[in-house]
Amino acid sequence: MVHVLIATYGSRGDTMPLAGVGLRLQQAGHAVTITTNHELDSETTELGLDARGVPLDLGEPDGEPSLADAMKLIRPAGIRQLSRNVLEAVDDVPADVVLTTPFTEPAMHALAEARGIPIIGARLQPLSATREYPPSLLGAWSSGGTINRATGRFAEGTVDRMYAGVVADLRRDLGLPRRSARALRRDRSRAQWPILCGWSPAVLPRPADWRPGIEVVGSWWAPSPRNWSPAPDLEDFLADGPPPVLVGLGSLLVPAQERDRLAAIVDEALAAAGVRGLVQAGGAGLRVPDREGVLNIDTVPYEHVLPRVAAIVHSCGAGTTAAALRAGIPSAPLPSPGGDQPFWARRLHALGAGTLPIARTKVTVSALAKAIRAAVSDSRYRTAAGALSSAIATEDGAATVLRVVAGQ
Repeated sequence: MVHVLIATYGSRGDTMPLAGVGLRLQQAGHAVTITTNHELDSETTELGLDARGVPLDLGEPDGEPSLADAMKLIRPAGIRQLSRNVLEAVDDVPADVVLTTPFTEPAMHALAEARGIPIIGARLQPLSATREYPPSLLGAWSSGGTINRATGRFAEGTVDRMYAGVVADLRRDLGLPRRSARALRRDRSRAQWPILCGWSPAVLPRPADWRPGIEVVGSWWAPSPRNWSPAPDLEDFLADGPPPVLVGLGSLLVPAQERDRLAAIVDEALAAAGVRGLVQAGGAGLRVPDREGVLNIDTVPYEHVLPRVAAIVHSCGAGTTAAALRAGIPSAPLPSPGGDQPFWARRLHALGAGTLPIARTKVTVSALAKAIRAAVSDSRYRTAAGALSSAIATEDGAATVLRVVAGQ
């Protein structure tokens, strides 16, 4: 048995699926330490894992918290601070193998090399160049195989140039020889370092042109809260009437003006579609006026609630997309521009499990009401989502992680 260091940072959707993997590793007899956003530290510790909350101070928000403030993390200064804080948090961890997510890769590649231990990539979005689709984080439409792959290579090069100084500083701090980020990427690819992709191959198959060592293993799931039961008002609402539509934008941060605009559109669209609604506050703080047929809620475990709703309106982050398909319910995609949300939104539509995506910044009452009606009333969406749910139920993404860890 080995000591596995799981290095992750970000939102609940970025972190908690890896906490689920950590529990599986621990149940198999391995020692596990996991880094988290400091706000998730206590929650992860309560699961029984050795959790290391990583503080990060990126300065005061520019006015109200927004996506622009969250984007400070991916600037070189943000990744430099995160990397050093993560390294400090795990300095005493006697790891035998590292499992790292993208935000923590710069620090963990340097740490693994300095200690001479193996490293495994863990990804919730496709980041490796391929002819089959464009880079998922660019939110771009497919432009054909040659351009897709070239765009992917360009994106990789851009990342290497963007964080070249960060990589150089980390290597210097750990006493490693100078080597460029581009050369290090080439070295890792030639060595076929393992990258495990935690989504269902039924949802997005492994591209044929990926190098050996990159595998699509199936989704990883956040641990289900122990002894959870719905609050009385939620249970009464779910039991008293037809299944509602859940509206939730996950950890998305928006300023007050945008939040109020979205809340008004959601409220009117639910009424126009003639459906009951559950409105989840999330990072956006979304809340509609109290009225019959609508209930405002906070964070709930999707595995308990989604099977009891008719459809979900969501921003199509990787975690919520997987949860909706696991539950076998249709989606009405409402992605933000950029990032992986447009990618997963289009994928849901291509699979027949989601309506035509509506950009969050361009959504109107009539467009959202139309999408909600279609998601609820067109049986083809539920049939497609149900078929994918059946496929996902046969998969065990964490089992592959256990196998790869055991082989290191």
